[in-house]
Amino acid sequence: MAVKLYVSSLPYSVRDEALKDFFAPAGEVVSAQVVMERETNRSRGFGFVEMADEAQANKAIEMLDGKEMDGRTIHIAIARPKEEGAPRRSNGGGGYQGGNGGSYGGNRDGGFRGGRGRE
Repeated sequence: MAVKLYVSSLPYSVRDEALKDFFAPAGEVVSAQVVMERETNRSRGFGFVEMADEAQANKAIEMLDGKEMDGRTIHIAIARPKEEGAPRRSNGGGGYQGGNGGSYGGNRDGGFRGGRGRE
């Protein structure tokens, strides 16, 4: 059964194929995906690699965790499954409840953008 690995601290220049090639010496790579920003199509600096089985996943961690890839030290761990129904993280914007912005503002510093604000 395939095992998914979480790979962090990826160089921003790395794409799926390069990630797959980097893990290939550890065994059969079922898939490799660098997570990209939707708006800019830039790497977010992390990704997922799926190895064919647990033994190969453990070998990949042993061989490659802490190794340098294009000037950055990568970190590898077994990926945790996404919790079903878990709320998505907010970046602090929008709405009356606003992420980190208190009960009214919505932007990160707690203020209200534009308009006259609360009176």
